[in-house]
Amino acid sequence: MALALGYAEKAFSQGEFPVGAVIVCGGRVVAEGSRVGTTRELARPSEIDHAEIRALRQLERLGQEFDPAEAVIFSTMEPCLMCFSAIILSGIKQVVYAYEDPMGGGTGCDLDTLAPLYKSSGVKVVAGVTRKKSLDLFKRFFEKEDNVYWKDSLLERYTIGQL
Repeated sequence: MALALGYAEKAFSQGEFPVGAVIVCGGRVVAEGSRVGTTRELARPSEIDHAEIRALRQLERLGQEFDPAEAVIFSTMEPCLMCFSAIILSGIKQVVYAYEDPMGGGTGCDLDTLAPLYKSSGVKVVAGVTRKKSLDLFKRFFEKEDNVYWKDSLLERYTIGQL
């Protein structure tokens, strides 16, 4: 998770929403990503270039042979429904995240109510790993005067209200 936090810090330093993700397989990092497309300069933020999606894309480009069932994805924020679905479809069986997303988190969906492809995924979710460090980064992001991404949102209010 420390590496994912490093990628989140990188995103933060570039004015982006501070989410970082790494995919680990066999004890080594095989892909990573950080959030892009959320800076104030953009007329419309990207809702596709999430850290997890960027890591999954990188994994595809590498073309490395690995067993996705043995891989773990670490993210500084709970994956949204889009990212969680992409992770499931990739075959990764374990998701570890730091900070919950009360506004857009997708890992709490009841897989048993979904189509067989998702229902039978066997994905395991571990929440709250290094939560405080990730929370502190999101608080810093929302406290920035020039931040416009998710300004005045449920996520901002929830984050600022955390102790």
